[in-house]
Amino acid sequence: MKIRSPLLNKLIAKLAVFSMRGLFATCRTEVVFKSPESSCYDEPTDDRRYAYCLWHDGITLASFARRPRQCAILVSRHNDGSLLANALKSLGMKPIRGSSSKGGARAARQVIEETRELHFTITPDGPRGPRREVKDGIVFLASKTQHPVVPTYALATREWHIKGSWTDMALPRPFAKCFLFGGEPIRVPEKLTREQIVEYRQLLQAEMSRLELIARKYVESGELDWSLNEAKAALRDAA
Repeated sequence: MKIRSPLLNKLIAKLAVFSMRGLFATCRTEVVFKSPESSCYDEPTDDRRYAYCLWHDGITLASFARRPRQCAILVSRHNDGSLLANALKSLGMKPIRGSSSKGGARAARQVIEETRELHFTITPDGPRGPRREVKDGIVFLASKTQHPVVPTYALATREWHIKGSWTDMALPRPFAKCFLFGGEPIRVPEKLTREQIVEYRQLLQAEMSRLELIARKYVESGELDWSLNEAKAALRDAA
């Protein structure tokens, strides 16, 4: 259902933020970044800014478990986008409206122009999917802004999954432990050919898959192993 009243939309967003803060107040959070300086949950110590690649189903965990600092986020222009944009504003983030299917060119210009001093986050599998599939947009924007891309993954020890049309939204159950992981930043060259865009997209896709394996292993066993070779082997075994 589309909410047409801007005032009602803002009110619902504030109520949702209040409820989410109450839920997350019961949870414990651990942040694990391969390169600690690339964490968006700490005040930047220099002028470097990063682009965070996050799956759509983890956006609530990543936004509420800890508060991102100096961060913009690309939000769709679809029906639920206004509600999400208002909620993100309440959390101190800067929403930029647009997606690959609607308002994409204008949103790309905004990201390039408005994030010189900000990190930015993109959920590359939103708003229409396919689920957990990286698209070219984040590679293009990382090239233009020269923000290194940080593969990012969020999960909780116990979760609810809210069903959507193509993906589930993950929420922690009360008193769960939330984990936020950031992989090794990927530096994308400033000028890319079409073939290089595809190459970096495939690289980022692989890194997102590896990071999930590393994160889940850490949550299950307490062992943090950033070895990509071991993650590659696990991916082959799962195929």
